[in-house]
Amino acid sequence: MITVFRPNGEARTLPVATDSEVAEALAGAVWVDLLEPSRDEEALIERILSIEVPTRDELKDIEPSSRLYTDGSAAYMTASLMVKAESSLPHLTDVAFILMPDRLLTVRYAEPRSFSLFKSAMHRIPGGCSSPTVMITRLLETVADRTAEILETAVARADKLSLEVFGDKRHLSRRPPRYLEDRVVQVSALHRLVAKTRDSLMSLSRVLTFLHGLPGLQSDRDSLELCRTVTRDVQSLSEHANFVAGNITFLLDASLGLISLEQNAIIKIFSIASVVLLPPTLIASIYGMNFEFMPELRIAAAYPLTLAAMVLSAIVPFFFFRWKGWL
Repeated sequence: MITVFRPNGEARTLPVATDSEVAEALAGAVWVDLLEPSRDEEALIERILSIEVPTRDELKDIEPSSRLYTDGSAAYMTASLMVKAESSLPHLTDVAFILMPDRLLTVRYAEPRSFSLFKSAMHRIPGGCSSPTVMITRLLETVADRTAEILETAVARADKLSLEVFGDKRHLSRRPPRYLEDRVVQVSALHRLVAKTRDSLMSLSRVLTFLHGLPGLQSDRDSLELCRTVTRDVQSLSEHANFVAGNITFLLDASLGLISLEQNAIIKIFSIASVVLLPPTLIASIYGMNFEFMPELRIAAAYPLTLAAMVLSAIVPFFFFRWKGWL
């Protein structure tokens, strides 16, 4: 799908038509957005704009060292953006930004929320997006803002999980089975979200650094200053993402530690129970032997005395463990 945007934010979706009709529609457009373009749409844009449009496979296979380059008057930049951050399986999608002297071309095969947010807010940008440099810097600013929202969501989820893991001690004994195991799965999913966000921020940082050095941006003072601001924001977000990742790692380690403590407590109970029951078992084993001559067999009170000895031999170790603080 081909969508063209004019400086005032007016958007128009173009069908695959003749070259002249599309060229007329592209006249005056400051941004051309290709969303999951077909091969015919790619070929059409390549003929009209005289540039090479990267395909889906090329975006996937492109090496990190070859994501930023210039070809003639066009600057090619590929960034990895977050997709489906609110779902259970967030992932990254590669988006190509092609900056030309008269327009910006984006090629993407997914729908990052930052793009829809930018499209809905284009008409509120002061002065509008009168040039492709303003367009790309404003678009990257929205991407950075969206990434900040994702990190804020991750922090809120981490705080909630922390309260669930280290909650009120009065509720610890009433936890259902596999409670902590379920929290470990949630922490692992949160760790994946933050890790993907960090990768996206690293990609954005490289794109902004490359963009900052382009001659077209150096000649636009307002866009250059905005690029510097967005670069500083991305750097701050990267540091914050590292901090959040450290907290999540601690939460994961602490959850696993609590699981180990609970397992050790269970093993401890069984160990103490076996030691407490060992003396009564010894007494029962002795008097369960079928010997013909046992002195106690002829004593009338031998049976109740034996039972009392078994109970006493179990009580004494129990209170001894309590006195030692092992229980």
